[in-house]
Amino acid sequence: MTLENIKNIFFIGIGGIGMSALARYFLFQGKNVGGYDKTPSILTKELEKEGANIHYNDSLASIPASFKNKEETLIIYTPAISTDHKEFQYFQSNHFQIKKRAEVLGLITQSSKGLCIAGTHGKTTTSTMLAHILHQSHIDCNAFLGGISKNYNTNLLLSSTSQYSVIEADEYDRSFHWLTPYIAVITSAEPDHLDIYGSEACYMESFEKFTSLIQPNGTLLLREGLSIKPKVQKGVKVYTYSINKGDYYAENILIENGEIIFDFITPNERIKEVKLGVPIAINIENSIAAMAVALLTGATQEEVKKGIESYKGVDRRFDFQIKSPNLVFLNDYAHHPAEVKQSIASIRQLYPERKITGVFQPHLYSRTQSFYREFAKSLSLLDRVILLDIYPAREQPIKGISSQLIYDELDSSVEKRLIKKDELLHIIEDESIEVLITLGAGDINTFVPFIKNILLKKL
Repeated sequence: MTLENIKNIFFIGIGGIGMSALARYFLFQGKNVGGYDKTPSILTKELEKEGANIHYNDSLASIPASFKNKEETLIIYTPAISTDHKEFQYFQSNHFQIKKRAEVLGLITQSSKGLCIAGTHGKTTTSTMLAHILHQSHIDCNAFLGGISKNYNTNLLLSSTSQYSVIEADEYDRSFHWLTPYIAVITSAEPDHLDIYGSEACYMESFEKFTSLIQPNGTLLLREGLSIKPKVQKGVKVYTYSINKGDYYAENILIENGEIIFDFITPNERIKEVKLGVPIAINIENSIAAMAVALLTGATQEEVKKGIESYKGVDRRFDFQIKSPNLVFLNDYAHHPAEVKQSIASIRQLYPERKITGVFQPHLYSRTQSFYREFAKSLSLLDRVILLDIYPAREQPIKGISSQLIYDELDSSVEKRLIKKDELLHIIEDESIEVLITLGAGDINTFVPFIKNILLKKL
């Protein structure tokens, strides 16, 4: 079975950000696309409008007949799906061709030049930046993104002419080991998903394995300071980058009047006065990686500079909802201690004299168990912390693991509250807010429009 001769593609967990991008890709290819998800969402409703047949109850009777044709159907599933899922069990017991999303992305990287962005954090922003630079350049690209690009209002970009595919390389469940990158980027490598890996050493080894998968004539771009020992094949070129040193870096950084401008230094050239389209400090380093890869594919200086300046960001990544002289509200997907620290540091840099309140929803019992002290240390950079219960996602509760662990470790200088979700909007109404940031990868995002309305009324 090859992707070319498959007629029907059924997704188990079609509403996920990565799964929905693949579903859109196959709809574009003219395939019959359908699938299951637990609940309707904006993404699933958009997919239905585009022609996907989606249902929301785990029932064999809900699977359309066309997807029960074993010879012409491919099943793609997310690792987050439980093994006792009835539809998943049906396809397994009847010996359908079943692949993880990452395996299918791997097939795509074998038939195109994969530009694969990996890292504990920074990969979504960097891959979306790169996709935008290339899409508006003469190079163009296909792109499978882990977030909704604000430039295009989608997580998928398509090209009928480009040989390049931008892919967010996810380390969860070792998914990125299915890829065969032409160019690979590693933005960060700080222990995460220890429920999968078991130890920090195994987590780091997984990234080293990823470097060994780069094509022999390919390239690795590695952020300076990472404790990763590349295991690249013969012929692979290795470059480094960071905000202030490496083969690619920034000079003459100017941060003022809500803008960030810098010179981009490469091994061969200097691109002067690059202006960040989303002017926050963490995007300087992300943009350096994205611009470096774009240049390595053949984009021109002018295209790179124009692309970064016109970049609008990613939904839920340092996403400003209100930006006024008296009140600021933004939403960020940060769910790892390093991401939380980076987000808070960036907003502190923008508003050094303002009182900053953060609402944090921990994501996963296992992650909280592994990093509750680190979360507390990062959150203690805030002036006031409003802490919600853990969002379980794919997990069952772990005895003794709750948000209380983080709460108890918060610095004594921080104002803090531990609340239930249904209390949040009432507290926002009552509190005096100068700068507010909501943090987390769970369903805290569903509160954002309501919080925004409350704050706008205060204005």
